[in-house]
Amino acid sequence: MLSSFWKNKRVLITGHTGFKGSWLSLWLQKKGASVIGYSLSPPTEPSFFEIGEISEGMISITGDVRDLEHLKAVIIKYQPEIVFHLAAQPLVRFSYEQPVETYETNIMGTINVLEAVRKTDCVKVIVIITSDKCYENKEWLWGYRESEPMGGQDPYSSSKACAELITASYRNSFFSNNDLRRTSVAVASARAGNVIGGGDWGKDRLVPDIIRAIISDRVVKIRNPHAIRPWQHVLEPLNGYLCLAERLYNHGEDFAEPWNFGPNDEGCKPVSWIVNKLDQLWAGSIQWELDLSKNPHEANYLKLDSSKAKNKLGWKLKMGLDNAMGWIVEWYSAYLGNQNMREFSEDQISRYENMEVS
Repeated sequence: MLSSFWKNKRVLITGHTGFKGSWLSLWLQKKGASVIGYSLSPPTEPSFFEIGEISEGMISITGDVRDLEHLKAVIIKYQPEIVFHLAAQPLVRFSYEQPVETYETNIMGTINVLEAVRKTDCVKVIVIITSDKCYENKEWLWGYRESEPMGGQDPYSSSKACAELITASYRNSFFSNNDLRRTSVAVASARAGNVIGGGDWGKDRLVPDIIRAIISDRVVKIRNPHAIRPWQHVLEPLNGYLCLAERLYNHGEDFAEPWNFGPNDEGCKPVSWIVNKLDQLWAGSIQWELDLSKNPHEANYLKLDSSKAKNKLGWKLKMGLDNAMGWIVEWYSAYLGNQNMREFSEDQISRYENMEVS
């Protein structure tokens, strides 16, 4: 990723008030991009968007991706060159409670972003962020490649599979070299693993649940301690998204396809490992017990094969899981110590950029 590429680039981020969107917004601001955010209000209280004062260096617009006309008007007004679509209903368990909202947001939201770009002529690159859960999960031991079939048992996972199919359809129908092409746009999708990091306050997510339990001195309930997930620090896939967007901008259709940005095998650990590691780093402050209540289905084993991103994009993982866990504890400790979290987070980004490959 060239340090100078993002200088003065006009970038639209949907879902910029969320956990990943806030980190991406801050990173792009730091790189000198002109960032426009389009999102609902921050989804949690507290939120990294507010704690990190992310709005200070960008244009922040309150909007719903289900509102096509508003989204199109924003694109026409601000003329972004690059679009990162992160706005989503991101929780598996919530998708069981609110399947209609999940499908409306994750499917129609994706359609609206693609359609708004199709009806305008300023955008050169779109990166649609989906999920590792878009794959038809067969609970096998090896990683899923980008060519594996889409699937998903729960509403969230299936909605992300649909978003992938929609992205491929729009790319092939409207943004490729064929008679229906309206504009030259390079469209790719990106799938990451279980993203963790400082600033995450999401409901029913392992690390935020543990942090809240530590702060309030209460017992945290763990649903699936033996479930294995591909854990990675938030800056790892974001680095991949930025590398991908740069390649799309410079080389167009050569990189307009789906991409995995997951951790190495060493990052695939059971939930219990994360709990015990956080407990160790926080000096034995975690109290937990098994959640014996009836819970909806969640996958037991899921892993991504990111060979294509490493070989074709030159994307490299920099941070092992042990290091990532240390950074998480540093971030929340700084927050509890009333430090300036925008400056602290910018410092973590700088440290990451300067890291040697792990």
